[in-house]
Amino acid sequence: MDIASLTYNADGLIPCIVQDATSKEVLMMAWMNEESLALTLEQKTTWFWSRSRQELWHKGETSGSTQELVELRYDCDADTLLALVNAAGPACHTGERSCFYRSFD
Repeated sequence: MDIASLTYNADGLIPCIVQDATSKEVLMMAWMNEESLALTLEQKTTWFWSRSRQELWHKGETSGSTQELVELRYDCDADTLLALVNAAGPACHTGERSCFYRSFD
């Protein structure tokens, strides 16, 4: 499968679930476009598309919380990605290890 053959939404984006390669903990979800996906595969570190800033976002560039890519998978419909990573620091901008640290009561 090449990255152009994936199913992107109307904005040219595809969701990417980021999971710790060892613990299997889900760390975050972010959006990728073809360019960020290509950079992620080429550099073996995660790149995303920031919808709020409308620009590429290299995870850890300012925070130091980088994510080394171990494996990148796509689902059966080719419309969602799963990035298995070795994380150096928290994934969440709040400082939490995972963005999924809250539960409904």
